[in-house]
Amino acid sequence: MAFYQHVANWSYEVERASDFAWGGGEQDFVLALSGDEAGAGLIETPPEQANGWVAYIEVPDVDLAAKRVDTLGGQVVREPFEVPGVGRNALVRDPLGALVGISLSRHSFPVPRRQFGPEVYIGNGDDFPQAFYIELFGWQVSPDRDQDCATLLGPRGRLVAIQHAATWATASNASWVPSLKVASVPDAFRAAETKGAHPASLNLSESVQAQIPILCDPDGVPFAFGGKQANPF
Repeated sequence: MAFYQHVANWSYEVERASDFAWGGGEQDFVLALSGDEAGAGLIETPPEQANGWVAYIEVPDVDLAAKRVDTLGGQVVREPFEVPGVGRNALVRDPLGALVGISLSRHSFPVPRRQFGPEVYIGNGDDFPQAFYIELFGWQVSPDRDQDCATLLGPRGRLVAIQHAATWATASNASWVPSLKVASVPDAFRAAETKGAHPASLNLSESVQAQIPILCDPDGVPFAFGGKQANPF
């Protein structure tokens, strides 16, 4: 919490949650705030699950989306469940193993636009599973693509994610990496390193690493930095 307060200027509010992605009964749930915007939360990870961020994608019907996951090559990790005062969620893996949440929010917080830029998808050497995200969420892959990255557009044609051609240095599933919005990427990068962050172990070109800096926080969890000019979700 102290690390992200320093690098992302978050404040925190603790709530008592009766359910969340991993289950496990009632626990404290920490909301990460930027002003009146709550775009992230923190909860203790169970021993069998690696620490990391879970990206959530909004859908109009969580149950219908979850029913389609298996037919599109994915896997349902947690069937749809209700979080009182928050909304309805499910947890799934895409065909390359990337963990992603499906949600229908029902809370009073505004749509998060200040905390995050487009999510970054690390395919770990494999192509982005286009059919899964196109069919399930109505996304499309922009025709403007270079050899290292592709941009992913939401149903309304807005940039929602960037597919990264890098691979992890060790064997791993594909994964989503959050992109924290900051006023200055170089300044934020330096500030993060002073608080214990280090560059992620990725095999990638120097040009891509400069364009999308991906680091690991003090607990080893990957995250990226994006400038304030990045388009919001």
